[in-house]
Amino acid sequence: MERLSYRFWLAVAVLLAIPLFFKLLRSQEHAPAPEMDSSGFVNLTDVVPDVIIEARYFATYNFVGARVDGYLEPVVLYTREAAEALKAVSDDVVKQGYRLKVYDAYRPQCAVDHFVRWGKDLVDTLMKPYFYPDLDKAFLFERGYIAEKSGHTRGSAIDLTLFDMATGKELDMGGVHDWFGIESHPDYGGNPETGEYTGGVDITEEQFCNRMILRRAMLRHGFKPYDCEWWHFSLENEPYPDTYFNFPVKTLER
Repeated sequence: MERLSYRFWLAVAVLLAIPLFFKLLRSQEHAPAPEMDSSGFVNLTDVVPDVIIEARYFATYNFVGARVDGYLEPVVLYTREAAEALKAVSDDVVKQGYRLKVYDAYRPQCAVDHFVRWGKDLVDTLMKPYFYPDLDKAFLFERGYIAEKSGHTRGSAIDLTLFDMATGKELDMGGVHDWFGIESHPDYGGNPETGEYTGGVDITEEQFCNRMILRRAMLRHGFKPYDCEWWHFSLENEPYPDTYFNFPVKTLER
């Protein structure tokens, strides 16, 4: 009798477990791949309403000269953690009379792949006069301007500048976003660690100091700079350091 009871309850347990097993299996089948999971991201303007958006890669004024793959709407997406840190930056610069103007943040891997294809097409030099007039396109990969992976694809990097509320114009940084050249380096014309202008280059002291206003505000609130682009910063403690996302840039519905 004891042996029969054991077999009976074992059979009951198995029968009860079968539906749970298939439910778990179905949930795994429908779960998005990690690189397609946008649940940790937000629409940047939902968290930082003061930012100005100029979605460069949704439009055609960029170094490619066309809308970039993966950009379906002129919006900016960002990881929630980075967006909350940027809100503190925004509050900081607004007190100084500026607003943040954002060109790009999260960038899907398919967009990076588009950049790579464009970089290998040496015939396409449509935007050369605007972004790399003094550079042979053949050297874009060698100089590190184009690569197969980007920190933007991890979701916590951002390209931005400052908008002067007094003049109604972007602050003069002495160079444009995505300019391929040493003029884009934060140390061009001075020491970014001390903020000291050294001159000797075609950037004025005012332009260098404007770059430092942005840099100091970003560093004060948990971002780290990039030594080749004055406009590029990444959250110091990014939440997805090993994931390269590939979901499209479009308004997130929550």
